[in-house]
Order: sequence, then C-alpha cells, then structure tokens
Amino acid sequence: MTDHASPEPARPAHDADFLAWTKARGAGDLADKMGIEFTEFSLDRAVARMPVEGNTQPAMLLHGGAYVVMGESLGSMSANLHAGPGKIAVGIEINASHTGSATSGFVTAVCTPIHLGRTLTTHEIVVTDDSGRRCSTIRITNLIMDRPAGA
Repeated sequence: MTDHASPEPARPAHDADFLAWTKARGAGDLADKMGIEFTEFSLDRAVARMPVEGNTQPAMLLHGGAYVVMGESLGSMSANLHAGPGKIAVGIEINASHTGSATSGFVTAVCTPIHLGRTLTTHEIVVTDDSGRRCSTIRITNLIMDRPAGA
C-alpha cells in the first residue's frame, strides 16, 4: 500500500536506479490491487506486467479499463520521472484502442515517450499478451506542475 503523505523518494542519478526509484515511490493502491509489477524503468522505456486473472470482465476477457489503468500507471510514472525534483506530473488526457483480448496469463505493457517537454509529456503504451499479440494501444498526456506542499 502506498502512503501518499510520504515525501517523494530522491530522483536517481542514473538509469540503473530508476527501477528502484519506481518501486520505492509506488504506483498507487489501484495498481497494487490489480497486480501491476514494474520490470524495467528508464527515461526512454518503461515495462510492466499484469495478470489477466482477477482483472476480467464477465465474459472472462481482460477488462478494457484494466488496460487503461496499466497504461496510465506506466505513463504517469514515466512523466513523473521526467518531471524531476519539486515537480509532479498529472494526467490530463488518455485514450485507448483495444485491438485484441487477453484471456489468461499476463499482459505486458511497454511505455515510450512521444514528447518530453517542460510542461507536457506524451507517452504511448503498447500492451501485448503472452504470445506477443497487441491487445491495446494507449496514449497519455501529462501536465508537469510544481509539487503541492505535502504531496
């Protein structure tokens, strides 16, 4: 469980520490409940996986909202890493196109930056199933702003 009142962990000095920074910071309670696990993290690429089981709709397909939660978790964490100390990134727009349906195993999401600016970031997240078939493509835009006191 993430303690949202905790101070922001120090931003790592180089790529090797970004995954540790991500795990120390946490991705939030919803991502934890859905079983999202970060496996790779840098300014250029972030990867996470999530189980299908426990995240399905009544038809036993991975719920479309689960893809979006995974995409927003990766895109927002990536934007926050880019934002740097004293800043916070918040999502202002997200969209998803679902082109396949995972029914078992895990899905893997790969997040890459499209734009890394001073006040806005945009990331694309491609989600594939265990066979490598694309299931969803998500795009998120985040606004970078000063970190509010106590956040």
